[in-house]
Amino acid sequence: MPRTTGLFLDIRRDPHSGELLARGGDAEAHSILQRAGFVAVVRLHESYHRAPAGLTEDDESRLATDAVGRLRAVGDHVDCDERFDTDARPAAYPALGASVSHLAERLREATDTAEAADVLTELTAPHDGILAGFEEILSALAEFVAGLGDASDPYTARRLRYLANEYVRVIHSDLARTCERLADRHAPHPGRRACAEQVPDHEPERSAVCACPPPPRALPAPAPPPVGAARLRR
Repeated sequence: MPRTTGLFLDIRRDPHSGELLARGGDAEAHSILQRAGFVAVVRLHESYHRAPAGLTEDDESRLATDAVGRLRAVGDHVDCDERFDTDARPAAYPALGASVSHLAERLREATDTAEAADVLTELTAPHDGILAGFEEILSALAEFVAGLGDASDPYTARRLRYLANEYVRVIHSDLARTCERLADRHAPHPGRRACAEQVPDHEPERSAVCACPPPPRALPAPAPPPVGAARLRR
């Protein structure tokens, strides 16, 4: 779905280095750039995207043209070299990560511990849970990298297996215990309860549309102490 307010990006060949660079945009735009084939570059004082090394000029042009079309298709404003300009607007489909992040929305809307446990089960299910799939991906990637043939590849493969065997399994274990405790708790969330949108007969406010209490009022921040009030006593 196109954005209501597009962002500004610039995709051009750098006049000094000759590199194909993309600058600007937010996290969504960066995801589009990377799916189009750009590589993220994160420096201390700047972040941008570049074309992968070793591409021909024609390959870089195809990459840039595809990125321009994808970004404009979601409503972003892209300035680019004339060679990369295009009227194509490729269809955008939900990424796999969007279905995973939807679980966060379910947690934000959960009104009791059972609902929260249901969400965590999607993460921790041993056969087809998200973390089990993530661990399998790391193991498959380690197998792929180990067979590439460079001297550093075995180290990279061992590091990937270490991440799968240690970090992912620790996260899985902690979340599984949290899920178990929530499933056993059977408690409503005190700050979130489903609204029936029904007004009882004894409700004194004629304008009321539900019986829910008003949200808690935030306490005002304390005023700063007057100048000189913090002097040490002798």
